[in-house]
Amino acid sequence: MTTSPAHPDVDVVLPCLDEAAALPWVLARIPAGWRALVVDNGSTDGSADIARALGATVVREERRGFGAACHAGLTAATADVVCFCDCDASLDPGRLLPFVEEIRSGTADLVLGRRRPQGRGAWPAHARAGNLALALLLRRRTGLRLHDLGPLRAARREPLLALGLTDRRSGYPLQMVVRASDAGWRITEHEVPYRPRTGTSKVTGTWRGTWQAVRDMSRVLNEAPSSPAAGGRDSSLAAGGPTPPPEIR
Repeated sequence: MTTSPAHPDVDVVLPCLDEAAALPWVLARIPAGWRALVVDNGSTDGSADIARALGATVVREERRGFGAACHAGLTAATADVVCFCDCDASLDPGRLLPFVEEIRSGTADLVLGRRRPQGRGAWPAHARAGNLALALLLRRRTGLRLHDLGPLRAARREPLLALGLTDRRSGYPLQMVVRASDAGWRITEHEVPYRPRTGTSKVTGTWRGTWQAVRDMSRVLNEAPSSPAAGGRDSSLAAGGPTPPPEIR
């Protein structure tokens, strides 16, 4: 069982949509002293109740979308350092420890996990192809020579909010990297094991889902480069207007 300390060392944002089967594995691997923020994005399988029973803090986000859930978690976070991790048991949140050490030491501003598949089915061919294409487009747009745009990552909360992220769909993780690069952040990668997920992916489980994700991210790459000063925009503004504060339960 995890815990929800009143003053967490680190907040881990876990976007969640029907992940009841995976939650026990994921929450058991949250490092001691860290807080798990499970953002329930409309689950119908009792995920929120399971997360709460296992000691996590549950944040409710009514607006559907991976980015909407991630940003609700970021808004609800209070720790200086915030991490993000999928809630499907494909990634071990315990692997975030060196990410946080690098952020706190001042050697990086954003640390990303470079996924290394473990076993058959961990990373379907269509999902790998989409990720590779985006990495190449990102290199062309920013000059960053990254190998992966995976969900496991860490950064400081206030600078993240200052980036003014607006995407609330699949483009959110990429927009974070693009705007961080535009702001002159130091971005690094750590290799992490990538396990077969529990259940079916809501984004890259099919060619159609992968294509939709690539389309969302392509829109992000077509954004005009922002200046570092632009990071001070109100981070609550989304493409469709202000995002209401998350409900913590």
